[in-house]
Amino acid sequence: MAKEKGLFVKKSIKSLLDEAQSSQHGMKRSLGAVTLTAMGIGAIIGAGIFVLTGPAAAEYAGPGILISFIIAALICVFAALCYAEFASLIPISGSAYTYAYATMGEFTAWIIGWGLTMEYLFSASTVSVGWSAYFVSILRDVGVHIPQAIASAPFSYELGKGWAETGALLNVPAMVIVGLIGALVSVGIRAAASFNNLMVIIKLGAIALFVVCGIAFVNWDNLTPFIPENTGTFGEFGWSGILRGAGLVFFAFIGFDALSTMAQECRNPQKHLPIGMIGSLGISTIVYMIIGVVLLGVVSYTTLNVADPITVAVNALGPKFIWLRFVIKLAILAGLTSVVLVMILGQSRIFATMSRDGMLPKPIAGINKRFQTPLLSTIMVTVVCMIFAGIFPVGILGQLTSMGALLAFAIVCFGILVLRYKQPTLHRPFKTPFVPWIPLAGTLVCVIQMIALPGVTWIQFVIWMAIGCAIYFGYSVKHSKARLALAKKK
Repeated sequence: MAKEKGLFVKKSIKSLLDEAQSSQHGMKRSLGAVTLTAMGIGAIIGAGIFVLTGPAAAEYAGPGILISFIIAALICVFAALCYAEFASLIPISGSAYTYAYATMGEFTAWIIGWGLTMEYLFSASTVSVGWSAYFVSILRDVGVHIPQAIASAPFSYELGKGWAETGALLNVPAMVIVGLIGALVSVGIRAAASFNNLMVIIKLGAIALFVVCGIAFVNWDNLTPFIPENTGTFGEFGWSGILRGAGLVFFAFIGFDALSTMAQECRNPQKHLPIGMIGSLGISTIVYMIIGVVLLGVVSYTTLNVADPITVAVNALGPKFIWLRFVIKLAILAGLTSVVLVMILGQSRIFATMSRDGMLPKPIAGINKRFQTPLLSTIMVTVVCMIFAGIFPVGILGQLTSMGALLAFAIVCFGILVLRYKQPTLHRPFKTPFVPWIPLAGTLVCVIQMIALPGVTWIQFVIWMAIGCAIYFGYSVKHSKARLALAKKK
């Protein structure tokens, strides 16, 4: 069951494979390669392009945000190749948490699991805040005005100025969409997957429509200077701004990793998970570059420091395209919904896996017999996401999501090196190419991107990890199944 002891107790690959093949967890295997790829696209194409591209360009990189996209995509390619090897080797729903448990021990696994929790919870919350902005904008177009007091965060944060009260109470639309999606995820993976497929079709159709209509309005002067001169402060334009922008829009590419949390619901996880991860990342990168050029060409990046930058660009096309504004906003709304869905789905599976290992209370791992889903875990995730979505601004949420993802990616990349060295003879259905160079590059660039994120993000990250450590040493060490199994052998 487990090897070594203390903070570094590990779960063996054999025990994990036995767990993956067990039917006792009751989740239904109904996902194939096409559905997984669609779910990856559904998770990736969302807030990054529809919400965070504008603020990242306006505050950090200018038109150079396109370079930031390339940097972020390369980071994710390295990570995706490493994730694909682990997902094919250990097809279980714990994602990077489980991979770390097998390679670097329980405490590292807990840190990763807690980091993934930050990634998925804050990702769903970020996207729901963007969803709220577009929803309010659509209602405004038809003459319905929702008061800002119940449609925006009660707090704001600006670099150099710090936190401030906005006068608002709660972002109610953001909370409502999280609650509705949580209810859908609770009733079954098949219903959630079918809904996601529909949302992806609508989302890609809207992007194609925006590109076709907007390309004639591109003003190439808006893309110059391509890299605005640095203001004298690290991260504010220039190459340092591009680097910091990459750290923020890196959020735009995460989502493929959430597929690994669905391993126990795949028909053939060893084959289909790598296809879903790498395929969805490749398709999404191409789409991002195309829509980024049109967005930044239609309007100046200086006007995009808003939660709904695509709306700014569509409005700039003029009254002749009022119909396009409404159609695209509706489609973007549908697309953002799919991101919330996949993130809640992924986090609920992470909690269930941690609970099965004894790291969280046992009831969290319970599978509802009627819906065949981890119902209590899903409800917990939904409630916490609703709270975050209701009170935090989009910029802070996005940076914390990136921090959690970068931590997970760095440890997954490093974990490939550890497992290749310690257990080289394991059967690996998919192998990360060019080892050790790709895992090393993945680890290094993720650490660099973490360092480039703002100081306030690090402070919040440390606080989040301190809370996680308190839970681990207060509860998990006493209930860990790996530790209990070792104690019985003594």
